[in-house]
Amino acid sequence: MNDPNIGRMVVDEHELQQRIRDLGKEIAADYDANPPLLVGILKGAFMFMADLARAIDLPVEFDFMAVSSYGSSTRTSGVVRIMKDLDLDLTGRHVLIVEDIVDSGLTLAYLRKNLRARGPASLEVCALLVKEGLQKTEPDLKYIGFRIPPKFVIGYGLDVDERYRNLPFIAEYTGSSEQRLT
Repeated sequence: MNDPNIGRMVVDEHELQQRIRDLGKEIAADYDANPPLLVGILKGAFMFMADLARAIDLPVEFDFMAVSSYGSSTRTSGVVRIMKDLDLDLTGRHVLIVEDIVDSGLTLAYLRKNLRARGPASLEVCALLVKEGLQKTEPDLKYIGFRIPPKFVIGYGLDVDERYRNLPFIAEYTGSSEQRLT
């Protein structure tokens, strides 16, 4: 794709798929006796969650939440809103939050607190990307795909104004910061 807004490659397609296969094996080994409920955070994590679920050799279940802390910019607003809540009851379930990217950690902290209150047997996080240096404290993540520099990235589910989600790799976004992130 010849697009001037697509900058330097951060993670290529081959690296992505290999790391997801490795994460799937780790998760399958850790949850062998208790297949998890995967809770995907929409919209960004949908591609990652689909590939991850196929890499987990267990009968996993799925549910989804949509949350927003960005409003209409490429920087977090600091306010987290639930746009779509879960359909399933978490009581007594082993829950694995599947997140596309952890920036400041604000959204993730809010999600953890919210979901812990619903009584799961366990609650862990699998994040595809963690932006280094943006969190006030080290986020407690059981599974991490890649640590990346604190640049705004697109592709593989990550977007600007609903565009670029379909890229099979992750790259820096070089366009205007006035574009809308969802």
